[in-house]
Amino acid sequence: MSEKIDLCNLDKTNWKSFRFEEIANRVSESVDPNTTDLKTYVGLEHIDPEDIHIKRFGTPSDVSGGKLKCYPGDVIFGKRRAYQRKAAVVDFEGICSAHAFVFRANAKVINPKLFPFFLHSDQFMHRAVDISVGGLSPTINWGDLKGQEFLLPPKAEQARLAELLWAMDEVIEKEKGVLEKLEIILDSLFQQFRFKNMQWGKLKIGDLMNFNYGKALKESDRIEGEFPVITSSGVQGTHTDYITKGPGIVVGRKGNVGQVTWIDKSFWTTDTAYYITIKSAYTTIPIKFFYYLLRAANLQKLSIATAVPGLNRDDALMATVYLPEKNEIASYIKKFESVELEIKNLKDKIIASQSLQKSLINQIF
Repeated sequence: MSEKIDLCNLDKTNWKSFRFEEIANRVSESVDPNTTDLKTYVGLEHIDPEDIHIKRFGTPSDVSGGKLKCYPGDVIFGKRRAYQRKAAVVDFEGICSAHAFVFRANAKVINPKLFPFFLHSDQFMHRAVDISVGGLSPTINWGDLKGQEFLLPPKAEQARLAELLWAMDEVIEKEKGVLEKLEIILDSLFQQFRFKNMQWGKLKIGDLMNFNYGKALKESDRIEGEFPVITSSGVQGTHTDYITKGPGIVVGRKGNVGQVTWIDKSFWTTDTAYYITIKSAYTTIPIKFFYYLLRAANLQKLSIATAVPGLNRDDALMATVYLPEKNEIASYIKKFESVELEIKNLKDKIIASQSLQKSLINQIF
């Protein structure tokens, strides 16, 4: 299909400009979630940015106040904070947030299969942001949007363009499906270290390692160098000095509580994180194994609910894990590294596919 359409040299001389109210109808059927028989609710929190698919749902009992009804084939578009680029196709009969528009493509002007991609074009999204009004939560008014004009290809070309974009979307969704399966495999590996195993030793994290405080290092005091600076969010720049010889492990203390970062070389840990040292009885075990063990421990669950979430060191050291026999450890490291490499490669592939799809959309519109 891509060979039949030269997207780099689209002839737009016969394209026509239409007001948005001619391109799509706004569906404004109001529904009371307390009395409706409909089972599915979609809020803006259920829609992922730059994704035309809805994969999470709520129920009408989750919400109150007037909502909008939507039908299969409609598109829910987030009119509040349009810069989040939320627009997704409905494949059910249900209700959605009143902070969204429900659009229905005018099939006389635009192919309904092409319409969702048009909404995700930079041309449309940038215009939507430009006409949004308000401070902390900018919103689009229908009166401002309906008169906006956009150039569209002839109907005869739209079906072919839609077919191309949906074929690209199918590739991306298949890749996401494989990624989801790989992440399930990875989680199942982690679970083996969190739950009781009769053949493995039950230990506290504090039996295996120490959590050491990092040292403050303001951005203004950093001198770009060869050593990574690690915060609770992971690598955040470099410095000419280090605290810990690598390779090593850092665990988030403030902010991104419990996030575990692996570093291949010597590094500086800031005061928002702990760096890990292994106790002498276990130094014969490769340190990379303890990186996976800490990730399996799911230390995020120990977060202290304060204005800035924190991880108490004593709580972390008391957390329980299960340690396999030494002759099993190497094979587990290999399993973890293999699955993570597949996940990384697939994520890179998905990013590349999404980038290509976005480029195609913007070349068209």
